[in-house]
Amino acid sequence: MSTPTPPLYDVNFCFPVRELENDRVKLTPFIPAQHADLFFQGSSSHPELYQHLPPGPFPSATTFTEDYVHVHIQPNTGNIFYAIIDKTRTSRMDDGTNVPPTDIDFAGIIGYIHGSPTHLSVEIGCIIVLPPFQRTHVTTDAVGLLLRYALDLPTATPPGLGLRRVQWQTSEKNEASIRVAERMGFKREARLIDGDPRAGTLGRHTVVFAICWDDWENGGREQVARLMDR
Repeated sequence: MSTPTPPLYDVNFCFPVRELENDRVKLTPFIPAQHADLFFQGSSSHPELYQHLPPGPFPSATTFTEDYVHVHIQPNTGNIFYAIIDKTRTSRMDDGTNVPPTDIDFAGIIGYIHGSPTHLSVEIGCIIVLPPFQRTHVTTDAVGLLLRYALDLPTATPPGLGLRRVQWQTSEKNEASIRVAERMGFKREARLIDGDPRAGTLGRHTVVFAICWDDWENGGREQVARLMDR
């Protein structure tokens, strides 16, 4: 008797969804059945990864999936998670073969959030790069791939979404995130004052950055390309 094929996972995103990659990093839509265990294995012993984030830490991959992904990400058409795969950590056939990631090359998660077809805008957020992949090319390449897809025109090769604005928000105490935003060409726009801190975490005032289409067309694309080509 043949085993029934499981239903395809609906990422439910408002913009066309593609795998994004360069020579070193691949971003593929986060599928809980394929990626949740890998993410939990890599993050569970590092609660500091959540120091500046609203959710987490999570006690299990199931809790992460059921209480966060299936509540806050998948039902909201403005949000999508990508799994980050470091192609330099393993030998992968460049022949279109869909090779499942392992704990050797699964580098973390990154997302588009607050996507709006009406306003032609999106935010890059929910970035958790696992410790073995920090201070490498992974963050720069992952953010660069999302920027290219969001801001390049549909007539480009490969085609982009042609959005008008990409936002980045982070705690003003998250110096690493601020450095990444500034290095990638985001411009600081505002500082938002929040309320009391969540129990056991730091308080949060939010710094807002953005790259708009004119920034991208007037040197932003080239700045990101230089960083990704290093």
